[in-house]
Amino acid sequence: MKSLFSRFVKDQSGATAIEYGLIAALISVVCITALTSVGSSLTTTYTKVSGALNTAN
Repeated sequence: MKSLFSRFVKDQSGATAIEYGLIAALISVVCITALTSVGSSLTTTYTKVSGALNTAN
């Protein structure tokens, strides 16, 4: 029983999986933030283009 507990304490595979999960979550948050910012900029740009086209008619 003692050796089983010793192996469990030394096992690092669970910690590695958690670290990869945290890294993936951080990357997802950064991507969502960046895409939201780009989306807002594109909306502004398309609104300006639409206004210019309406004025040209």
